[in-house]
Amino acid sequence: MEEKRRAHFASDNTSGICPQALEAMVEANDGYSPAYGEDAWTRKACDLFRELFETDCDVFFTFNGTASNSLALASLCKSYHSIICHDFSHVETDECGGPEFFSNGTKVLLAGGGNGKVEPASVEKIVLRRSDIHYPKPKALSLTQATELGTVYSLAELKALRRTVKKLGLRLHMDGARFANAVASLKVAPKEISWKAGVDVLCLGGTKNGMAVGEAVIFFDRELAREFDYRCKQAGQLASKMRFIAAPWTGLLRTGAWLRNAEHANRMARLLESRMRAVPGVKVLRPCQANSVFAKLNPTMDRKLRRAGWLYHTFIGEGGARFMCSWSTREDDVRALLGAMRRP
Repeated sequence: MEEKRRAHFASDNTSGICPQALEAMVEANDGYSPAYGEDAWTRKACDLFRELFETDCDVFFTFNGTASNSLALASLCKSYHSIICHDFSHVETDECGGPEFFSNGTKVLLAGGGNGKVEPASVEKIVLRRSDIHYPKPKALSLTQATELGTVYSLAELKALRRTVKKLGLRLHMDGARFANAVASLKVAPKEISWKAGVDVLCLGGTKNGMAVGEAVIFFDRELAREFDYRCKQAGQLASKMRFIAAPWTGLLRTGAWLRNAEHANRMARLLESRMRAVPGVKVLRPCQANSVFAKLNPTMDRKLRRAGWLYHTFIGEGGARFMCSWSTREDDVRALLGAMRRP
């Protein structure tokens, strides 16, 4: 297998651009168009999101997930507030203090829960343990869907959390870098696990779903989006040639590729998980619910795979090796990895 063709299982970021997104970018490249989001492509993408979620919402586009999450959370909080999230959430572990920085110091408070999912009781404990002026006032709960551990919040779990945030007066943010994979896993309409589940703002991932770059920040509570465009500009997230971020979204949404890409990635991960369970020296750590497989490798297996050039991460969450599938992962790629695992 040539190195450029070998699938990298370290992240779904390592894949290329899917045809539907690329074709839309090429279409947008024909001629001239107004700048800074005043173009027809950006308007069309926003309308397609409203159709997808079956509600009126405000939509903004950023370059990456860190900016999306950080700016969205900053719009929900003041500097003396706090954000509750899971110990293993991307907001806590992989954004270099972005949420705190862009909110001018909002504190992040960590909640517990098995399989990377926040539990209502943990949220309530954090909120109620203190109410004095010396404690950063809890204002927002951030959920990751699908989680950093490859699990998915069920409808019942989201409804329980919705009741909790409503009772406690919190705003609900969702880091949806792999939201499409969660929709594919649960087989529900996007609205069911977003605004109908109480989500105020969703950061929807495009990069991991087949785009070159670009995320969408979707405010279901439009009042919270007031002056969000200024936040984007100040943070360097207002693209002058916005159509090249928005157009790929139109390609994904109008063709349904956003969901097919996620379904395929999930299917490849399930295939890898099922076959991996039969490989000596490998222990699958949890059921595959989205597009990643977490497994414990014995030291010999780990050294063998790394010497052979296979890429995967071992620093995510509770440990073990993470193997991530994408829209472009092939069955041949899965078989090649499994063959490398079995090879003496």
